[in-house]
Amino acid sequence: MRCRELINKLEMLSPRSYAESWDNPGLLTGRYEKEIGKVMVALDATGEVIEEAVEAGVDFLLTHHPLIFSARKQINDDDFIGRRLVKLLGNDICCYAMHTNFDVMGMADAAADKIALTDRQVLDVTRETDREKEGIGRVGKLQKAMSLKECAELVKHSFALDYIKIFGEKNRIVERAAICPGSGKSVIQKSVLGGADVLITGDIDHHEGIDAMAMGLSIIDAGHYGLEKIFVPVMEEFLKRECGELVVFRAREQNPFWML
Repeated sequence: MRCRELINKLEMLSPRSYAESWDNPGLLTGRYEKEIGKVMVALDATGEVIEEAVEAGVDFLLTHHPLIFSARKQINDDDFIGRRLVKLLGNDICCYAMHTNFDVMGMADAAADKIALTDRQVLDVTRETDREKEGIGRVGKLQKAMSLKECAELVKHSFALDYIKIFGEKNRIVERAAICPGSGKSVIQKSVLGGADVLITGDIDHHEGIDAMAMGLSIIDAGHYGLEKIFVPVMEEFLKRECGELVVFRAREQNPFWML
């Protein structure tokens, strides 16, 4: 399968037209006509991930977060992004990112499925036509009413997390939940307007947390990495199902930080 053909498959799932204007998804390095036989899936194109890809003889590295966000006038080994690009190009590895387009068409429902959210609606509409509304996150009903502590335990188990941060009274009963993998600072107000009792997301700081509680919204901060790591198994399964001729595997899981 050529790189261009593989990209067509990926963009049937998550078209680039659904990405935010500031984003940079797509083919970041590589040749469209390259023959692809081995694919590795990772959340980020870190130096360690790229080294693993080189050692494994990977043809195509699929990531959620783009390696390149801002414009670059030079590609050399003077900085860490340049060194990663040089390594990818020198080893003829195509690097493709599915970011906010996957957040909309992929991540939102995959995360909602993890906690069995029902009667779900789009949390933050980013694309609207006469026929559809799509966007970031989902809001809907939990399987049953439960305490905030029980909801936190559900999230911790469902996403296989070591730790989570919770804003809110542990015995408060929650029934309606919003979920937004990644950074959820911008959807706190939308969660309140959507009638959510609890927002499940990442990257919530002290002030945002206490302000949310003042608005009647509890927060389960499962971490940016903690929720978005589902990109890897979701896309591994998709590629194995849709591109059976390819060898597809996951990069070694690497939480970017640890806690003492």
